Amino acid sequence: MAEIVPPTRMNLTMFKGKKKAAQKGYELLKKKADALKVRFRDIAKKIYAAKMQMSEACSTAFFSLTQAEYAAGDIKSKVLEGSMQASVRVEGKTDNIAGVKIPVFRRIDTETTNSDQLGLAGGGRAIQKCQEKYLTLVELLIKLASLQTAFNTLDEALKVTNRRVNALENVTIPRIESTVKYIDKELDEMEREDFTRLKKMQEKKAVKIAEELKIAADRQAEFEAAGGAKAGPSADLMSGFDQGADDDVVFR
Repeated sequence: MAEIVPPTRMNLTMFKGKKKAAQKGYELLKKKADALKVRFRDIAKKIYAAKMQMSEACSTAFFSLTQAEYAAGDIKSKVLEGSMQASVRVEGKTDNIAGVKIPVFRRIDTETTNSDQLGLAGGGRAIQKCQEKYLTLVELLIKLASLQTAFNTLDEALKVTNRRVNALENVTIPRIESTVKYIDKELDEMEREDFTRLKKMQEKKAVKIAEELKIAADRQAEFEAAGGAKAGPSADLMSGFDQGADDDVVFR
């Protein structure tokens, strides 16, 4: 549906500018949506691969924990009783993909060793193997968390971008085009009306001039019929008088 606006040249220029800007925005958003789709599929593939590795890493880590407990006894209570410090921390930063900020997590080693008191009575090798397996699992978890967060963020951004693209393509641009067509149609109609009005005025002016010329010709014909001389460009006003018929005037 066309927007009802005054059909003027200024509004026509303004809406043509809006149409150009809307088409440019549509092209940019379309490119952004395509870039997000490519990255979205890539992250989805990486998540699938990470989850496939997760099942094997979890089973391996828990099995190594069972082996460590079998070799060294109950190590959970010792871990809970001791003053342990984190040997692995997670650092967060943001990445920019087509204007969308995505959180990215990565592992940071604190170079802290907390297993000095574990495995002294036996099972030290099994505990160290268990730590290595769990470090691999934690790294995989951090990677999966980063990918999953990026996946969710891109999903929301892609939905918003697609809604904007559809709104521009199906609502905004057709509405502006309808308004431009409406203004063009009204301006053409006004030009035709002005042309018709001017033509009528010229016809009336020509008729009036013809009538005035006819009246002037009738008056001249009546004057000539009454005995008057036809006026010409070289007519002398004194030619109708006889100077010999006048008496001389003597001043005393």
